Amino acid sequence: MQTGPREIVTPFRPIPLEVPEGMAPNEFFNSAENLGDLVHNNGLLQNPEELLLYRKALGHSNLFDTSIIYNTSQKILDPLGRPVRRTQVPNAVKNVWNRMNQIIIDFMLERYPDPERHLILAGEASLDATWPLTSPGVPSIRMLHNHFIVFDKQQLAVAPLADPNNPNLTDGGQHSLFQAHMREVYRAFFDALDFKVLKPCNKGECRLQLTGYPQGLPSWGVPGGAAALKQVAFWRDYDTLLKGFLDFYRSFFGQVSTRNSPPPRDLYFPELVEDKLLFDNDFLKTAKMVRERCIKDARYANAIRWQPAFKQLIYRNDRGDLIVTISQNSIGNAITELLGVVVKRVPDAKAYAQAEPALLEQLFEVRRRLIEADLGEGIATTQWPAD
Repeated sequence: MQTGPREIVTPFRPIPLEVPEGMAPNEFFNSAENLGDLVHNNGLLQNPEELLLYRKALGHSNLFDTSIIYNTSQKILDPLGRPVRRTQVPNAVKNVWNRMNQIIIDFMLERYPDPERHLILAGEASLDATWPLTSPGVPSIRMLHNHFIVFDKQQLAVAPLADPNNPNLTDGGQHSLFQAHMREVYRAFFDALDFKVLKPCNKGECRLQLTGYPQGLPSWGVPGGAAALKQVAFWRDYDTLLKGFLDFYRSFFGQVSTRNSPPPRDLYFPELVEDKLLFDNDFLKTAKMVRERCIKDARYANAIRWQPAFKQLIYRNDRGDLIVTISQNSIGNAITELLGVVVKRVPDAKAYAQAEPALLEQLFEVRRRLIEADLGEGIATTQWPAD
């Protein structure tokens, strides 16, 4: 079987929402009105911490697909002022968030136990103001949310190969600035982080044989598998990984923006940044290269995401091990593409209706488990009751 990224077709039921005249779709999707509709038409569960579990109306997979969003839309009307990453979430909320993540991932592993048959992934992508608002790729909802997705590997195997030059394929070996020009300092920086649970992946163990992805990204195994996700230490490591990435990203683009600039304020690991980055010739040489191109190339400069942009992912590899990875989100926006899965969504109400009963049965079971663990109360919509 040929290895390479796959493009699958996922049908959806057309959404009966009309974008008001004069508004761009991404402007409307960031509005409190649209987020209210998300609750009333697709909401499954919410809790006092303002975490909302919902059915994806425009899903990646109709086998299993759901999200949790930190729904601050009614309290923070400025879309650019809402929390968009784990590090911006209050500790009490993050504790509930982590428990919800653990229960949903555990459900996916229980329901889809065979790594040869199903690809399981969970994770988040940066959703903040990292692109100009006029760009077509601006995220549609500027609030932190996690994805929980299962793909049928047989469906992926028979799907056509995706164009490897598709800019949405965040391929660390080809597209990522970090990987292409300062791979060694990037990895050395992560190696210096103090993890209690995560262990560096051996070469080749993390890549999926079917797609060949992820490519070139630093990755870590999770000893103990699903049981480790019940430990606070795992989620602290998960946060440490993100914090390290944010320090690296901010430090690099600070140097791109201003030659020999001081370290960014409020670094998580200031000594590490000073020791490993701001005295490293490859790091600073690459910043110079990008800075000079920005001065000469307006299109290139406009495409840069100056604030930290990332995808952080937990997925199951071919051996059944849980893997954690993180990527610079400079190109693509869909989290599935980090694993070489390009999703082409097509409106097809009839095809979606065939998959919907089995999908909803699983979502209701996930909801039941979350309610049982005191992680929220059910939401009633026109399609389903609260219980």
